[in-house]
Amino acid sequence: MFELFGGAAKKAEKAPEVIVLRDSQAIADAVQQALAEASAEDRPGLERAAGLIAALAARPEREVRAKWARGILAAAGIDPHTQEVPAVRAVRQAEPGLSLKAAVRLVREAKGETVP
Repeated sequence: MFELFGGAAKKAEKAPEVIVLRDSQAIADAVQQALAEASAEDRPGLERAAGLIAALAARPEREVRAKWARGILAAAGIDPHTQEVPAVRAVRQAEPGLSLKAAVRLVREAKGETVP
């Protein structure tokens, strides 16, 4: 889901940021290709799929990160609004390369807070 760039951070260096990797464009291209070759019977389903893919691909990275974190927290049975420290711990356990700063950001985004 996430790719961490920068390797292990030294004290003097900035911790790596969380980068959201998506392959939605490749998926959209494949569906468009299938749509171009589709029979009249298959077209409605492929058109619906193309619309869904376009809508999901248009989501901002912040929203994608928040959804991922909410899924991790829901699976762990943790409410980030009332259990922020356990929430940060759970996110870091799910993605061990996350810095503390990045994990806090993900939890705050999961709570719906605006994070600069």
